[in-house]
Amino acid sequence: MSRLLNRTALVTGGSRGIGKAIVLRLAEEGANVAINYHSDRSQKSAEEVKREVEQLGRKAVVVKADVGKKVEVEQMMDKVERELGEVEILVNNAGIAPFEPFMKVTEETWDRTYNTNVKSIFLASQLVAKKMIPKRYGKIINILSTASLMVTSPVIPHYQSSKAAGHMLTKGMAIELGPYNINVNAVGPSTVDTDMCTDFLADPQIRKKEEEANPMKRLGTAKQIGDSVVFLASDEAEQINGHLLMVDGGLTVKAAQPEDHLERSE
Repeated sequence: MSRLLNRTALVTGGSRGIGKAIVLRLAEEGANVAINYHSDRSQKSAEEVKREVEQLGRKAVVVKADVGKKVEVEQMMDKVERELGEVEILVNNAGIAPFEPFMKVTEETWDRTYNTNVKSIFLASQLVAKKMIPKRYGKIINILSTASLMVTSPVIPHYQSSKAAGHMLTKGMAIELGPYNINVNAVGPSTVDTDMCTDFLADPQIRKKEEEANPMKRLGTAKQIGDSVVFLASDEAEQINGHLLMVDGGLTVKAAQPEDHLERSE
């Protein structure tokens, strides 16, 4: 398929998990993709994703950056533009979810969570929008969460509030950028079985509770999120703007049940 033929895309946090799936789906649809990663331990996996994109016949570039820091985001954009061209599809996927209850969460964890989950959206989107506005074309897609709409766990208030902030930022950007034919939308996954959740889902009882809490009685997949991003990046979604597309099996539309809530001992 070629819904995104020759488009230039950038995926933050694209070296693994949901980010990797998004990169590969964009490439399968014809896009050339920049793969952002942050830590040195992710470089090898980012390079492997690059090879997979190239095997699909598309161009790819790997770029290291802490997307919560303006200077590094600017350097990232410069490299992407030199090697692939100006970004037409931006997927703000980078995110973290450290588990700390409210009374124990530290200022460092709070700041790191907001820098990665919210500030990164602001920094990257503002930079690409400056290039998209003159062209009167652009797609910005933010990867959020069911936590954008509901309390999903009693031990991640910093994460939940950051994802809610990302939701409102998506809406505000959509209104301001819409007149320039720039679509700004978001995708809200429920629990997805990726390496980010490996430790969390390693406990069979927790996995079972997560599956049973979902109306579809299963976890989501990274490919499902990639499919949703491709749709929002395509011309098929040209009149969709400011929308949070929940890819959650219906989790956020049902009333919570007592068995949904995981008890955690101190």
